[in-house]
Amino acid sequence: MSAPDVTGRVLRSSTVVVERGQVSAFATAVTDTSPVYRRPDAAAEAGFAGIPAPPTFTFAARLLAAYEELSPEQPPGAVDLTELIGELRAGGGLILHAEQEFTYHAPVLVGAVLTLTGVVEDVQVKTGRDDRRRTFVRVRSEFRDEAGELVVTEVMTLLHRS
Repeated sequence: MSAPDVTGRVLRSSTVVVERGQVSAFATAVTDTSPVYRRPDAAAEAGFAGIPAPPTFTFAARLLAAYEELSPEQPPGAVDLTELIGELRAGGGLILHAEQEFTYHAPVLVGAVLTLTGVVEDVQVKTGRDDRRRTFVRVRSEFRDEAGELVVTEVMTLLHRS
């Protein structure tokens, strides 16, 4: 697949609801034992207005907290991230999660209803010394609260080696 085929592709939007059980389970999964992610009193003592989600929770939230009936109407041609990966792999090769960045503009708190949007920001194709083609796909996702305020920006780079 050539670079222009995916640059500018819009990802499907979704609405996620940050629930206490999900936050606690995620904290356990990433081996974070802090009571801040489990108890309102500990969160308040730490200065939070509610129980916060652990860092990187939003990356998983698109899979475990999305509610189809709450999600906005999809833009024409929007694709799911897994479909995008499938398109990249259609000709064979290997996909690696090469890099991930998180920018937090506000805490992600239990009870928040966030809308997720995303776009393929950039694609770079390079050929290595072994003549294998490496395609770097940079995807930007944004989580906004119900007032439309930016809460989290994620930038992920996928590497397709073929």
